[in-house]
Amino acid sequence: MSQWKEVFERNRVIPPHSQTARQARVSSQGLKLVFKQIDGLHVEQSEESHAQGCQLQVTLYDSGHQHFFGRTWKSGSHSVSGTVGQPGRVLFNEVVYFHTSLCLSSVVAVVELVSLSPKTDGSQNAVGSGFGLLQLFTGHVDGSFSQGEGRMSFFSGTPRALLHPAMKDPQQLNAMLSPIDGCQLLYTIKPHPALTPIMHLLPPNTLVSGHEGIPGVVPDSTADALRKPRLLNSFSCILEAVSVTLFPSVEVFETDLLQLLNQDCQNTNRGSEGRSVVVQERRLLVGVHNGWGWVEKPQVLVLEREAVGSVTAGARGAGTGGSFRQTSKEKFNDRLCLRGSVELKLMRHSAFSIVFQLQHVFSCPLAGDGQMTSSAMPRAAFMHCVCWCVWSLFSDPEGPVENMCLNLQNGAVPNPWGVMVYSSNTQQLNAGKSAIKFKFSSSVESSVSKASKVNPWETTPPKKFFSASQDENVLEPTASTAQSPRGPALSLSQLAMTSRYPTMSHTVGSPWQQQIPSLLSPSPMASAHQLSHVERLGAGSIAHLELSVQEREGERSEDEGEIRELTFNPVHAPVITLGTHAAGSSKLTSRRSLAQLFSSGFPQILDQQNQVAEVLDSSEPVNFDPKREEADPLQANTLILQFLAFTRVPQSGVHSDWPSSVHFTFQLYRFPPVTTERLKLLDPQRNSRISGKSTSDSPCVLSLINKDGTLSSGCPGLQLQYRVDPQFLKPGERVWFLRYLALHSLQIDVWDSESLLLIGSTAVELKHMLRQGRAAVQVCHELEVITTEYLQDPSCDGKHGAFPPVNVYTTVKGILHLRLGNVGGSVSSSKSSLALPPSHSHVVQPSDAARGLAGGSVPAFTVLKLNANNARRARRLPEIDSELARLLHSTMREVGGAIVHKQGETEEVRQRKMDRMAAVRQHEEQGVPPPFQDNSNLTRHRTERLQHNRDLHVIEAYRQRCKAQEITNMLCQAITTKHTLYATLGTAEFFEFELNNPLNVPQTVTIECDDPELSVIVNSEEWRYFKEMTLTLTPLEQEMFHQESTPRVYLRPNENVHIPFKYQTFLCGHALPSQDTKGLKISRSQQMAKKHMSNTIQAKSIKVHFRGEDGKPLAICQVNVEPTPHVVDQTFRFYQPELTFLKKAIRLPAAWDSTADGSATLHVRCSDPNVVCHTTTLTPGEPQDVFLKVPGCPSPQIRKFFITIFTDPWLASPAQIWQVYVHYLQRMDLNCVCGTLDWHSLVLHGTQAIRRVKCYTSHSLELQVDPGEVFALPGQGVQDVRVGVRALRPGSRFFYLNVVDVDTRQLVGSWLLCITCRQPVIAKAFEIKVPVDGGKGSNKKISFTNPYSSPRVFKLSTDHPDLLMFKEEQFQIRGGEIYTIGLRFAPTQNPGTEEILIFINDQQDKNEDTYCVRVQYK
Repeated sequence: MSQWKEVFERNRVIPPHSQTARQARVSSQGLKLVFKQIDGLHVEQSEESHAQGCQLQVTLYDSGHQHFFGRTWKSGSHSVSGTVGQPGRVLFNEVVYFHTSLCLSSVVAVVELVSLSPKTDGSQNAVGSGFGLLQLFTGHVDGSFSQGEGRMSFFSGTPRALLHPAMKDPQQLNAMLSPIDGCQLLYTIKPHPALTPIMHLLPPNTLVSGHEGIPGVVPDSTADALRKPRLLNSFSCILEAVSVTLFPSVEVFETDLLQLLNQDCQNTNRGSEGRSVVVQERRLLVGVHNGWGWVEKPQVLVLEREAVGSVTAGARGAGTGGSFRQTSKEKFNDRLCLRGSVELKLMRHSAFSIVFQLQHVFSCPLAGDGQMTSSAMPRAAFMHCVCWCVWSLFSDPEGPVENMCLNLQNGAVPNPWGVMVYSSNTQQLNAGKSAIKFKFSSSVESSVSKASKVNPWETTPPKKFFSASQDENVLEPTASTAQSPRGPALSLSQLAMTSRYPTMSHTVGSPWQQQIPSLLSPSPMASAHQLSHVERLGAGSIAHLELSVQEREGERSEDEGEIRELTFNPVHAPVITLGTHAAGSSKLTSRRSLAQLFSSGFPQILDQQNQVAEVLDSSEPVNFDPKREEADPLQANTLILQFLAFTRVPQSGVHSDWPSSVHFTFQLYRFPPVTTERLKLLDPQRNSRISGKSTSDSPCVLSLINKDGTLSSGCPGLQLQYRVDPQFLKPGERVWFLRYLALHSLQIDVWDSESLLLIGSTAVELKHMLRQGRAAVQVCHELEVITTEYLQDPSCDGKHGAFPPVNVYTTVKGILHLRLGNVGGSVSSSKSSLALPPSHSHVVQPSDAARGLAGGSVPAFTVLKLNANNARRARRLPEIDSELARLLHSTMREVGGAIVHKQGETEEVRQRKMDRMAAVRQHEEQGVPPPFQDNSNLTRHRTERLQHNRDLHVIEAYRQRCKAQEITNMLCQAITTKHTLYATLGTAEFFEFELNNPLNVPQTVTIECDDPELSVIVNSEEWRYFKEMTLTLTPLEQEMFHQESTPRVYLRPNENVHIPFKYQTFLCGHALPSQDTKGLKISRSQQMAKKHMSNTIQAKSIKVHFRGEDGKPLAICQVNVEPTPHVVDQTFRFYQPELTFLKKAIRLPAAWDSTADGSATLHVRCSDPNVVCHTTTLTPGEPQDVFLKVPGCPSPQIRKFFITIFTDPWLASPAQIWQVYVHYLQRMDLNCVCGTLDWHSLVLHGTQAIRRVKCYTSHSLELQVDPGEVFALPGQGVQDVRVGVRALRPGSRFFYLNVVDVDTRQLVGSWLLCITCRQPVIAKAFEIKVPVDGGKGSNKKISFTNPYSSPRVFKLSTDHPDLLMFKEEQFQIRGGEIYTIGLRFAPTQNPGTEEILIFINDQQDKNEDTYCVRVQYK
């Protein structure tokens, strides 16, 4: 402690001006000042003593506010060289370092020259000899500084003259001060980025030299330690079981403190009777201080009074309503405890100490009439330091002990925070009684530098208990005025929890099944809804574990052995299998409801003979026989999807008629993604032909909504058709398509069409669409639409002080009634392609047919017959080259009085002939000589011939210029072989090119390709793998290629070799489906869905040149890439706050491979290069996780990308392709109390044009919006939207708010509302027994007394409106009267216990009292 005290007292700095500090930059900049020498110093000033020395003193100065700040640096004493009467010189050559974020032109360095002379007592007398201003920064916006070498002039006098009011303007210095002629300081200013690693050890604006010792920096006795500073090794320590005891007790201590505060408020007329100050929270600030400043920002922790138990008192009331039991309050121990532990990082230096500060948060009512309750009155919060202490680990030579007890000090003593500390007479008389206790443990580094000295306490076992007194640590008070930090009005949950909240994520997945060919085996009970992980609320110490493994390995290499890395397993929701009922799911649709549903008039699924398709049972297994499918004469398949109805499931927080309209999004096979039109949910009785009363779980028939908002008059439901025939499929793709139907599921997202909020997702197996030789089949499904909700259970306390865990609930939002069908059709045999391509299709061979050239002599008839495709018709040059045609056309003139228009040359010749013929006939009719006998016509004819000759010269020059290029192109065409690839995302397309050496000498052929996605397979094992997979029966050679920059292969004379190529791309288009559901073109009748290539890679043409040793091409292979859409196996949707990184881990099944040991090599690739995607290699049997790191986007944008997963070692074919959507929303954190309506404001920014918008919420009963109806959003304007939150359950939940354009159905804005709801204070607790199967329920009564003297209106509400109803939800009683509240408990079929809260609110919906009723259903 003594070492820390010495360093702290010696290095206290003056902070900069508050207004200047607000202009500071985000990052600090390190600077280096080199003071070289002073020239022109008059030696006659020191005639009395030639042995005196000179010193420089440098201080930072804010000229804008006339404020010195920082710390004054003093150089060493240097002698003056020179003779009396002549200018002298002082050599300094000293370096000053500092870092600052105040890169302003008003911040300068004041350099004072001081003369030192010895005194008789041995000390030195310092006399100022002048000063100067050194300009550090230029004042530009970028904060640049005056870099380079410069000279500074000195002024006579003292720097205190700068504090004169006349010196406020720096431009007046020359006018007010007298300069010292010829006296200048030579200096250099440079940036010093080497200070960046130690900026946390050195406070800003502190001038230091390289020989000064900075705790935490390795000292260097022989050189400048700050030129290239090195940090000491650090280690981590943990403080556990932290508790604070106050003398004489916590209650007495706080009572005296509150009494003084209340008296102070009354003395200053800031308080009145009935408005007392209360303690809201108790906080402990813990940080590491090195005597210079804070090494890290102190941690803010919340202390709680330790409860010792509870006492129950029985208070029974008699009446017809039944018996009740009321509980009482808890008692507390006399100490403040911290839940959890504190982790700090220290360095091995005697000045490193841990500083504690006990801080109380007080609240004072702002206004009131004396009759309002404390919960309904607005309050202002402020903070104050109560006491503090410092503990150094290295103060004891034997090292730190395990159990520590430190005495807390208070009073007017300088402290690291620079704040005033509470002091009372009781504390002064009983000093040292208040204490803080904790248990200390450290994790010592394993990689300690050998040069560092090992402290003796490293091997000494810790002692059991130690009490440290701080009587010797009282510091002298400072004369500077301390500024206390502002205390925000923070709630208990805000202070106790970090600002990190879990991100609401919703993922939708298909069964985990393989794509052919892969090593995965499909499971008959595959998951159809897989959820991603969620961060734990408040788990700030675990948040960093979501970093990628690459980042963690990089951190480990910097400081080896600093901390043991934990294996991070993200939290995943339980796997839900479609077809099985989750807990709490609704029962199957009744026969009466099905009869009403299918009497609505849905279109029938008919085969080619107009017969109703065969109906299959969705619960029966399907026996898939590939041979029967291939032998089916009906090779065309028309896939039909009919969306029939949607059954609502009662949900908490929403109305019973939600949703009113829906639409669906999905992607079938490799067809484009589909967003259907809006569908209205009709009332069950409206569209039913069977009379009878409908129940709440009756299906609601879907009906199309027209563009004008009216309902369609056609058949109910929505029918979509997709035709899959040999014309649509690639050669050999039919078997792939059939395996897709047999093994995959179709994922469907269900959306609320009004609010554009995701209701949930479902998946349906497609195996029943296999016809197996039948003409047509159909099957009906009842699919549960499920989603996930995240709730923090406040009743479950985490172990070791951790925060309560996040519970992931899978809830059923509704039931979708879907009918699938497949109708077979016949096709012509010429278009049928059933078999796989032959194996030699992967071998590209140059054509052996005779090749004709585009130019030259006309070929014979036989040659023309053999080379019909190579024959060319002679064309004129202007027809071939448009540039030449424009050049010739620009030289044409008027011919024969007719103007030549901008046409081709053939049209010009024809027009010229017609003009001549018309002129000849005109002259013959008039009896005049022919025009060619006229001298003017002869002149014109000569001009025309000259122009024609000039054009011929132009054509000849053009031919000579292009001849070599055209001949080269024709020769290249003769050796060019074209090959077409039908590529899909992530799939490697393999082929071999047969290369021939036509020369009689050996050649080393260089293979050149300008596209990185097409590469030569140089690894023989990879080549073997692709040959076995494609059944390519060609020879394989080992070590065939030798590489430098490009692959090269050696060929003997006239030798043929096979060059293996692989084309693979991971990039594709990321076009998003439109949010506009109004103008979608979806088939309402029997029209077929059009073939559309979406989500595909780009088409391209790639040329591969095989060049000989002379650089000339021996062969050219032109690869034409035709894009093909890919199949999406799973779809994930995440919701993330805007402009923040999304970090997620997706858990994969444990059984990945069919190998003997069960292990598999997993590789992942992403289609978006800006997304980081990787996985870790684990031991066999361990679950595999795919980690994602996605950059943020502004709200309400959606980022879409694809993830391909490979299980084979050479990434040949993806086992799975995932489609990921990341919805970015604006985030807002809200805090509330259960049952209380709290209003908050949101700012909605308008777009370029004015819009008619409306606000929608995901929980309409718990979230209110003002304005709630349609309103006009001005263009480029701002609209204030008020949000009212009335949460019914405690914990942390996620609500959504969407702003939708009602005209275009587009999303204008979206918010993610993170609601943290606290349990209200229970005023009374009751217990009641309700019989099960009571039929009519039970009626009970409780009494309520108006605590006010005036009449008041109260409102009643409950957190379980489905179980409890009130006789009157609002009542008014006079002051002091008693009102009987009538309760009606709904009957139930299941026995159990439920706690129901009754909220009694005032007229403004602020909670007055809360009753808890414990209901036992027996």
